[in-house]
Amino acid sequence: MRWYKELNQKEKKTFIAAFGGWAIDALDFMIFTFVIAAIMQLWGINKGEAGLLGTVTLLFSAIGGWGAGILADRYGRVKILQITILWFSICTVLTGFSQNFEQFFVLRALQGLGFGGEWAVGSVLMGEIIRAEHRGKAVGTVQSGWAIGWGIAALLYTVAFSILPIEWAWRTLFWVGALPALLVLYIRKHVPEPEIFKKKLESNTDKVSPWAIFSPDIIKTTIPAAILCTGAQGGYYAVTTWLPTYLKVERHLSVMNTGGYLLVIILGSFCGYIAGAYFTDRFGRKANLVFFSLLSCLSIYLYTVLPLSDEQMLFLGFPLGFAASGIFSGIGAYLTELFPSRIRANGQGFAYNFGRGIGALFPSLVGYLSQSTGLALAIGLFGGGAYVVVLLSTLFLPETKGKVLVE
Repeated sequence: MRWYKELNQKEKKTFIAAFGGWAIDALDFMIFTFVIAAIMQLWGINKGEAGLLGTVTLLFSAIGGWGAGILADRYGRVKILQITILWFSICTVLTGFSQNFEQFFVLRALQGLGFGGEWAVGSVLMGEIIRAEHRGKAVGTVQSGWAIGWGIAALLYTVAFSILPIEWAWRTLFWVGALPALLVLYIRKHVPEPEIFKKKLESNTDKVSPWAIFSPDIIKTTIPAAILCTGAQGGYYAVTTWLPTYLKVERHLSVMNTGGYLLVIILGSFCGYIAGAYFTDRFGRKANLVFFSLLSCLSIYLYTVLPLSDEQMLFLGFPLGFAASGIFSGIGAYLTELFPSRIRANGQGFAYNFGRGIGALFPSLVGYLSQSTGLALAIGLFGGGAYVVVLLSTLFLPETKGKVLVE
């Protein structure tokens, strides 16, 4: 973390705010993956319906992410970031009070609006404030906050389902979602608007159309960037949404053992984020995508297709988490560098959240396919195919390593 010492106070405070926001978002979002089995048992829903609950959040996060990006280009990154965090936090808490499938479904959809907006705006804020030589490392390291939040969710799941009745354990996990509201106080006091955004407002008072990202000179970037994000997120959600259920239902692991396996994967995930952050600044954005896509395909195949013992699965959990997460370390900085300042949040919000919206279909598709093929094969087919899409899309995008952001 020597590079962190070279950041100025404004860069450091923005980094802390973004890291904390992403970690708490991960905690709130990943809680759902741990309660799927309990919800299925208590409410008598099937795998397809359970997958739909995961999908609806991601679909609405696509809408929220693009919308937040458009608003951030018009009203400011910091202001919209605070709104998305509060919205996400409130909806997560309310989910814990759901009484049936329909209520849970609606609140998961509303939660997605804030979830998608937080990443879209926070990533642009980081990319515009952190200088070029450290942008990849800083934004990639912020991504590692997801593993921290995921790890806390796994620990809370292990504790809650070990000491509380099942009907209260899952609700308690969602009530922890009140935590993100506290981060807004820090952001209001310490995080400024990026200078490049202030200059944009001063130099151009005309409002830019939300459809500018589809203009002839920009669409050749917008489309392949959106496809790239589709592959990365589709693969990730296909694996992580169903992995706890796979370990518990098909591998018949106990709550304690499932938590232990997941902690190994989460440790690999954290290391993957950090490694990818350095890799993307050292070797380039495209090299990072290619390397981790290939590693993800191999890891998914080994973990879900081969007849592994429980001990082998435990050890292979580390490279599975490492590969699936390392690919994201370069995406945030890459999208920031691909789009011009006047439409940066809009373009980045659309590309990433279009990918999230299409990738959102993967949990449902895995759920429905698993009813005829088994959960392991369904995860393998959709997860592996998604990373092939990432490899193909990188062919149509330029390298942006070291790019200085100017209007």
